[in-house]
Amino acid sequence: MKIKAFVFLAAVVLLNSCVSAKKYDELESRTAALQRENREMSGDLDNYRRSDEQLKKELANLRTDYETITTERNDLMQKLNTLRKNYESLEKSYDALEQNSSAAIAENSRQNRELLAQLDEKEAALIQEKNRLEKLEKDLALRSQRIDELESVIAAKDAKMNALKEAVSNALTNFEGKGLSVEQRGGKVYVSMENKLLFDSGSWAVNAEGRKAVKQLGSVLADNPDIAVLIEGHTDNVPYGGSGQLKDNWDLSTKRATSIVQILRENPNIDPQNLTAAGRGEYAPVATNDNEVGRAKNRRIEVILTPKLDEITRVLNEID
Repeated sequence: MKIKAFVFLAAVVLLNSCVSAKKYDELESRTAALQRENREMSGDLDNYRRSDEQLKKELANLRTDYETITTERNDLMQKLNTLRKNYESLEKSYDALEQNSSAAIAENSRQNRELLAQLDEKEAALIQEKNRLEKLEKDLALRSQRIDELESVIAAKDAKMNALKEAVSNALTNFEGKGLSVEQRGGKVYVSMENKLLFDSGSWAVNAEGRKAVKQLGSVLADNPDIAVLIEGHTDNVPYGGSGQLKDNWDLSTKRATSIVQILRENPNIDPQNLTAAGRGEYAPVATNDNEVGRAKNRRIEVILTPKLDEITRVLNEID
C-alpha cells in the first residue's frame, strides 16, 4: 500500500513540473483528499481487521459452544430415547396391571358385597339375639323375683309348720308314752295315735281318753284355719272276724277315720272343708305284722297336717 502511494507521489512531482500552477494546486488538493481517504480507509481496514479477529474469536467460541451443546443435545436425545423406552415399558406394564387390577377390583368388589351381605345378616342375627337375651334377662329377673317370693313363702310355711308341730306336741304332751307321737317330715306334721289310745278291739267308737286327745288336737287346728287335715285309718293284716255293719279291715279303718272327723267337727272353729277321712286298711304298715308289737303299731290313726299350697301354686304358675 505504501509503494503505491510513493509511485503516486512521484508521478505527481513529474506532472508538477509539466503542468501549470493551477493544475498543480488541483492535483495537490486531490492528493490530499486521497491521502485522507486512504487514512480513513486504513483506519477502517484496521477496524475491520480487529472486528474480524473478534468475530473469529466469537466464532470459535460459538463453535465450541455449539459442539458442547451438540454433545449435550446428543446426551439428552439418548436419555430421552431411554426415557421413552422406559415410558413405553411402564405404559405396557401399567396397561397389564390395570387389566389385572380391574379383574382384581371386580373380584374384591364381589367379595366385599358378599361380606357386607354376611355382615348385615350377622348384624340382624346379633340384634335378634340381643333382643332375645334382653327378654331372657327380664324373664330371669322376674323368675328370680318369683323364686325369692316362693322361697319366702316356703320358708314361712316351714316356720308355720314348725310352730304347728310345737303347738301340737305341747297340746298332746299328756298323751306321750300312750301310743301317740308327733313328727315333722316333708313339710308336713304327722300325728300318729295307736288304736289302744282311741278304740277298743274291733270298735270304731272313740273312748274317753282318745276323745280327750282328739279334742286337744282340735283346739290347735282351730287356731290354724289354713291347714288341711287328712285323717287316715290303718289296721294290721289280721282279717276282721266280726259281723254286722263291718265287712273287712278297710271298712273298719274308714269308720275309725270318720269317727275322728266327727269329733273334730264338734269344734265350731274348725272348717269342715279342711277335713278329709280316708281308710287305708292294712296296706300302709309302719312295722312288721309278724308279731304283736308290730301289729299294734300298724293299728293306728294318722292325722296328717298339710299347709295349703294355694299361694305356692300361684307363685309357681307365675314362674312357669
